[in-house]
Amino acid sequence: MFFALTDSLSQEIINALENQEKQFLVDAKNCSLIEKNDSVKADDENFYEIPKWTSADGFALRESFVSKVYSPIAKEELNEVLHSGRGVFKNFKNCIKSYPEIEKKWHSFKNKSFLTFINDWYNDLREVWGLEKLDQLSEIEENLVYDDFSFFEIDSDFNKNEILPQVIEIIKDDCQDYSDEVTMALCELWKKSFVSNNTNQIGFMCRSNSDDFAGFILADSVSENQKKTMVINSFFVSTKFRGLGIGSELLSLCLSKLKETEKSWILIPNLFTPEKIEPLLFRMGFEKIGSGYAAKLQ
Repeated sequence: MFFALTDSLSQEIINALENQEKQFLVDAKNCSLIEKNDSVKADDENFYEIPKWTSADGFALRESFVSKVYSPIAKEELNEVLHSGRGVFKNFKNCIKSYPEIEKKWHSFKNKSFLTFINDWYNDLREVWGLEKLDQLSEIEENLVYDDFSFFEIDSDFNKNEILPQVIEIIKDDCQDYSDEVTMALCELWKKSFVSNNTNQIGFMCRSNSDDFAGFILADSVSENQKKTMVINSFFVSTKFRGLGIGSELLSLCLSKLKETEKSWILIPNLFTPEKIEPLLFRMGFEKIGSGYAAKLQ
């Protein structure tokens, strides 16, 4: 017997997943949960097991959320709680109450994570039933990023001197394994392309809610003869803000704008492209070409 994954059933399952003392089954006929007992057992016809959620899953969920928290003080306190030993969940709950805004984000993040988890489980059942899978839920991280950071468009008229020091510091951080001479040579090489007088530039900057520079991306035309092809000559995220989805959002905004302005190709040279962002580039439609990357926009 099939059953529909209604909003009310999803909420019941979320509540059941957080209940570590009792076990529940989906009553397919009534599209609701029923407590599991000796007389009511899963048969994959009338009664179905709900997805398994362990304390380890709960810990991983909290750890994932804390990794995305921007506030350094809150992040440090929550990390200490997570690694304090016994009573982690209770202590986490008490600690996060001290930060009302972060607590609201936590409940939103947790709810969306549970819904994604339940949606995956339900799609597995639909596959067994011979039905098409439902659409996946949207990415969870996006709202978290926009809660703590602002993204805005920049063009060739913006004050480049404003961000030169920040980007040079990022390059220095990323080149700590190299000599000072090589590091400064890389800085100068980047500055030459960055401070060009090209007026055909498209880019975006990100700042935190406390107005800290968090990252930026800038695309330039290759030449007057290839106006449909652009090259990303600057793509940086401040070291302390990495892992929060900022780079992904900057790249997504830039690509959308390039498509909107009817550009055909975007190139990324390999000089300032660390390997760890390769998966992001591939997800965005880039292909490896030589030692760099390229994506067809139109």
